[in-house]
Amino acid sequence: MNPEMVLDIKCKLGEGPLWHPLEKKLYWLDILEGTIYRYDPETGMVEEAYRGDTVGGYTIQEDGSLLLFMEKGVVKLWKDKKLIPLIDEFPPLKDTRFNDVIADPAGRVFCGTMPNKAGNAFLFRLDTDKVQNLIFDRAALSNGMGFTPDKKKMYFTDSKKGEIYIFNYNMEDGSLSNQRLFLKVEEKGMVPDGMTVDAEGYVWSAFWNGSCIKRFNPEGKEVLEVIFPARKITCMTFGGVDYRDMYITSAGGDKRPEEGTGAGSLFRLNTGIQGLPEHLSRICF
Repeated sequence: MNPEMVLDIKCKLGEGPLWHPLEKKLYWLDILEGTIYRYDPETGMVEEAYRGDTVGGYTIQEDGSLLLFMEKGVVKLWKDKKLIPLIDEFPPLKDTRFNDVIADPAGRVFCGTMPNKAGNAFLFRLDTDKVQNLIFDRAALSNGMGFTPDKKKMYFTDSKKGEIYIFNYNMEDGSLSNQRLFLKVEEKGMVPDGMTVDAEGYVWSAFWNGSCIKRFNPEGKEVLEVIFPARKITCMTFGGVDYRDMYITSAGGDKRPEEGTGAGSLFRLNTGIQGLPEHLSRICF
C-alpha cells in the first residue's frame, strides 16, 4: 500500500488538511510559513489561499469561509480575501498559540493549544456565540481530535504524553465527560499527531518521527500501518467525491537530508475505506 506524493511542496510544518465540501478542494497549512494552501484535484492546480500571521488551526464555516485560530488566542475570519477580527488576545494564551482545532456536530469548535512557557497546554471550546469555555488544562501538547460516527464520543491526542483519550460527548451542550485512555504509544520517539475517524469508527493517527500513519479499531488495537518517505507525518483527512481519498501532510521540507525524500510533501492514499466529512463551524460574526 504505497501513498502517492501529490505535491512535492516542501512544507516546513505541513498540517491541518481539510476537504472543503463546497469547493471540492483540499486546504492545508504550513504553520511556520503562515500559509494556507488550496489544491484542486480535478485540475491539479495549487495556490496560496492565505498568507499572513501564524495560523495554528482552522475550520471551515457553514458559508465556506475559514475560521483561523492564531497566536495569543486570536481568532479571525478569512472571508473574501479579508481578515475579520472575531476574538482579540485571550490572556491565558498570551505566550502560546492555538494548535489543532475541530468543529463539532453543532458548529462549536474545540481548540487545542501548544504548551505555554510553564509547560501547560489547554483545550477550550468556542461556542457559536463566541463564548470561550476551558475544558481542561492538564494537557502537555494538545493535538488531533475526532468524533465517533454516532457523535457520542470524542477523541483527543496529547502528543507529549504519547496518549490518545476518549470522552463521552454531549451534542446538546458540547460537554465532555468520562475521560479514559484509548491508546498509549509505547514505541520510543514516535509521537501521535493529527488524527481522524473513518466511517467504520476506526481511528487513524499520524506519527511524528514515525514515518507512518496507523489505523486502530475501536478497542485501540492496531490493524494497519502505512509507511511514508518522510519522518514527520503530521495529519490526515478524508476527501474526494466519495470521501475515500485520504490526504496526508508532513513536515521537514527544509531539512530533507535528515527528514526523508518526501518530507514536507502532500500525500494521497486510497485504501477503499470511506471517511466522514468533517463538521462545519457556525461561529457568529
